[in-house]
Amino acid sequence: MTILSEILDFNDTFVAEKQYEQYATTKFPDKRIVILTCMDTRLTELLPKAMNLKNGDAKIIKSAGAVVTHPFGGIMRSLLVAVYDLQADEVYIVGHHDCGMSAVDTGLIIEKMVHRGIDKNIFKTLKYSGVDMEDWLHGFGDVTESVKMSVDAVRNHPLMDKKVAVHGLVVHPNTGKLDIIIDGYMHNSND
Repeated sequence: MTILSEILDFNDTFVAEKQYEQYATTKFPDKRIVILTCMDTRLTELLPKAMNLKNGDAKIIKSAGAVVTHPFGGIMRSLLVAVYDLQADEVYIVGHHDCGMSAVDTGLIIEKMVHRGIDKNIFKTLKYSGVDMEDWLHGFGDVTESVKMSVDAVRNHPLMDKKVAVHGLVVHPNTGKLDIIIDGYMHNSND
C-alpha cells in the first residue's frame, strides 16, 4: 500500500464519519493574524499549541526557514493577501532554533539533484540566465538575524500597511518556548 492510498483510505472514513465538523471555521482568521514560519515537521502541531491557536485562529504560511527572500515572491504575496483580503491585522515571523536552513549546503543539494537525474547542463543554463544557485538556495547563519531581516522586509515593503504590527519570534522546536526578537507593537508606537 502506498502512502497516497493510505491517505485516501483514511480520508474516506474521515468524510463519511463527518470528522471534519470539529474543524469548521471561515476563511478569515479569528485572531486576525498571519504567521510565516518554517516548514519543519517539528512545528506542525507544536507551534500552534505553543501560541494557543486553534483551527481558524490564524493564517499560517510555511516555507524553508521562514524567510522572505524576494519582495515580490509568493511569500510576500501571501502576507499581503492575508492583510488586505483576509482581515489579518498582525504579522508574525517565527523562525526556530536548529533550523535546517542554517546549515544548508548548496553544493550538496546540487549533487543530490544530479544524482536524481537533473542534467548538469541545466545549472550552466541557469547561471547564463542570471540564476545564481548559491544565492537562490542559500540559508542563513543566525536565526535571530534571519528573523530580523524578514521582519524588516515585510515592515518596509512598499505595499504593506504601516499600521500592521510585524513581530519577530524564535521558537524552540522541542519545547515550544517562544523568544521575542522584535515586538511589532513597540516599533509601530515609535513611528
